Amino acid sequence: MVVLDSMTSMGKPVFAGMTSPSEGAWTIARARLMLRDRVAIGGAEIAGNRIVRLWDGDERPSGAIDFDGDFLLPGLIELHTDNLEKHLLPRAGVSWPALPAMLAHDAQLLAAGITTVLDAMALGDLEEDGGRIDTLRNALAALDDAREHHLLRCDHYLHLRCELSWPGLLALAEPLVARGDLRLLSLMDHTPGQRQYHDVRQYRTYYSRSGITWSDEEFVAVLEERREQQLQHRDLQLAGVLELARRHGVLVASHDDTDVAHVDEAVAVGARICEFPTTLAAAHAARERGLSIVAGASNLVRGGSHAGNVAAIALARTGCLDILSSDYMPTSLLQGAFILHEQAGWTLPEAIASVTATPAAVLGFADRGQLAEGWRADLLRVRMHRTQPVVRAAWVAGVQRL
Repeated sequence: MVVLDSMTSMGKPVFAGMTSPSEGAWTIARARLMLRDRVAIGGAEIAGNRIVRLWDGDERPSGAIDFDGDFLLPGLIELHTDNLEKHLLPRAGVSWPALPAMLAHDAQLLAAGITTVLDAMALGDLEEDGGRIDTLRNALAALDDAREHHLLRCDHYLHLRCELSWPGLLALAEPLVARGDLRLLSLMDHTPGQRQYHDVRQYRTYYSRSGITWSDEEFVAVLEERREQQLQHRDLQLAGVLELARRHGVLVASHDDTDVAHVDEAVAVGARICEFPTTLAAAHAARERGLSIVAGASNLVRGGSHAGNVAAIALARTGCLDILSSDYMPTSLLQGAFILHEQAGWTLPEAIASVTATPAAVLGFADRGQLAEGWRADLLRVRMHRTQPVVRAAWVAGVQRL
């Protein structure tokens, strides 16, 4: 059961200066407003792409959309989702046309309440038969085409996942870092035997889902080859990626930090985000060094990591979590925020901030992520079905998209 009593308004005005609705504006009434510090029963007026007024209480302007007690939330902000890959490569050996894949991905995000997204696209794959490299350029072309022709419902930006041990990384990355929609570069190293694949069996299992299989003898050879590849390429390409990030002013994140040395390296190279630390020790080190910590909402919903890494709920309960990411399952993002409230002792506004205001601030979006006057009208109507939050409607920049 979601507890609201301690945060619900007691009739105090949210904002002074009540006025009649502006010409061309529309209004929402009888909503549970998700403010930064509390939940208040009230309403909102929207004009153009902005929230122009919030009020506390039962005021019901003529023609207002009656929320009947449903939540009014800011649109969710996702900084790392691999969801597009599932549409581009729906089965092993099957590639889907990029534009319909992009549109299906976009629609699924909005249905999950995500109004601003950083599409995480992999630059390199240690097992090139995995399909990621072949789909990258088609995916980017589809994104540009869909944006140019106003086919997208969400606001899309880019997150480039730089596979440091893949030999072709710098040649692929250099022309892409100048894109105006790039918001984040993350430093990946999926060499088996460390980080996410500390247990090399997880590496073998992951690629088997893409149709790549090895005999035991072949797998031993693959492990040796990947470690040699790491020795040859990682440090050189790390320096090259960091130079590109510096030159273009792009935010940098580390990824799958497992021990204190990984976090120290992240700090040394100027990373500001620690994505998906795999151990509590790494998360504590990231907290002590001032990094923003991202954990998987899917981890929260499932009750633990599918790869045997630290549980996100443990990070939340020990103060080592700032931002949730849906990663591979868009619907986990909103549900994960409510789980933070229900199981980790966070207030509901604190929990919702992990998928709205906090990622907005870290990524440099100064116009969204909050219900506040003058802020962008990315809005969600959310109804509780038992303990499950359900997105009933969504507005992006003031326009209803769902």
